[in-house]
Amino acid sequence: MKGDANDPRALIREAFRIDGIVIEECRGIFLDWALGVPDGTDTQDLIAQLLVQYQDEPADHPMRIVLREGLQAAQPDGKRRGGRRGRL
Repeated sequence: MKGDANDPRALIREAFRIDGIVIEECRGIFLDWALGVPDGTDTQDLIAQLLVQYQDEPADHPMRIVLREGLQAAQPDGKRRGGRRGRL
């Protein structure tokens, strides 16, 4: 295993090591990481663990921003529904 249980391919870890990385690149890396998460895995829990794991990185690092966005996006807010029920 190249990385750890939260990041087996070490994609997130490497993103933190790239000097001058921008948020768009981090979003691509995050998407690649998310596509590699096994089915049935609690993605929210993994993201929360990654945020703890990289808490010593600067708060304004693009990957930390993307991880926080991913955690917020994964939380259901109950505001929007699609289909017929959403129009009722």
